[in-house]
Amino acid sequence: MLKSKIGTLEAIMLVLTIIVAQTMLSLPNHILKTYKSASILNVIYVSILAILITYVIFLLLKKFPGLDIIDISEWIGGKVFKNIVGILFISYFILSGSLLLRNFCESLKIIYYPMTNIIFIIGFFVISICLANRFDFNATLRTNLIILPVVLGSILFLFFTNINNFAPQRMFPILGEGIGHTFGLGLSNLASFGGISYLYFLPPLLEKPETFKKIALTSIGITALYLLLSISTLLFMFSFFISSSEISPLYTATRYIEFGSFFQRLEAIFLLIWILAFACYLSIITRFSMNIFKKLTHIDTQKPLLDIFGLLIFGLSLLPKNFALSQKFESEIYPYLVFAIVFALGIGILVIANLQKRKSKNASQTQSLERKEA
Repeated sequence: MLKSKIGTLEAIMLVLTIIVAQTMLSLPNHILKTYKSASILNVIYVSILAILITYVIFLLLKKFPGLDIIDISEWIGGKVFKNIVGILFISYFILSGSLLLRNFCESLKIIYYPMTNIIFIIGFFVISICLANRFDFNATLRTNLIILPVVLGSILFLFFTNINNFAPQRMFPILGEGIGHTFGLGLSNLASFGGISYLYFLPPLLEKPETFKKIALTSIGITALYLLLSISTLLFMFSFFISSSEISPLYTATRYIEFGSFFQRLEAIFLLIWILAFACYLSIITRFSMNIFKKLTHIDTQKPLLDIFGLLIFGLSLLPKNFALSQKFESEIYPYLVFAIVFALGIGILVIANLQKRKSKNASQTQSLERKEA
């Protein structure tokens, strides 16, 4: 997969790719519609939980240096369990990527290409990632290293250039519909931190494995700040968001930016940046999926998989009959996938592995004591 290891900064940007891809779509709108004035408080709450979960994952992975979740699965359950876990993660990456691609392309169609068949727009992205993945993966990571800071900077730019349009009183009542709604139901927004899934596969790929803790906490911390700025911008700007918003709410916010009579309609620049970021996201999930598949099958080369995975993404993205169904996946099904695979399965495997390792360590210590006494 890699001719050289991943650097620290490249790894941080890689993890950030997930939240950037999802935030460009309807995630902020979903949070605002659900939690209203309590959206900012809810984001802070789930961000703290996500950082704590990330630290727990670091502690659990620390006991298995140089191994990823697939290697650990084989250690605790053999090849059959390893294959099951690998297939589940591949399914998660490809399915979520395919349907997020459908949503993104539907938004592009509505904004710029209303007369174009959605198949051609999706096909453009699929062909692009198939071509990009024929190069060294490190080229994709270096491109991502350029694009992601620009995307993060664009959100800062969006926040500060719209300050004149803000009405901070919209964050009151700060608890929204109540403590139970904000903190109980609000736990579902942990799905916003789906980028944690990459952390399970990073340890053997890092140039400096000792920086894993820094990579994990920094990437999730920046993710939290990015999401907070996105939600704050929209909450302070709009008293409500149309329930059937077909266009990314962040894109709508860019239309309010003006610098005199010369610099206007800057949303096209933002959209170009987000298209490049989304292409990087698709390239990364495809590469990670192929790397897992290679581990499961022990094939020598990944080249035959490039077009196969591209066609798979293309086919799955066309499964929803309409835009409403693909949006339903993003808002109602995707969170359950994150909780089931990223949190329950991933952390569960690491906990079991640590318990087994402790048990085997205690057993070996007992045997050595018995030998000494004998």
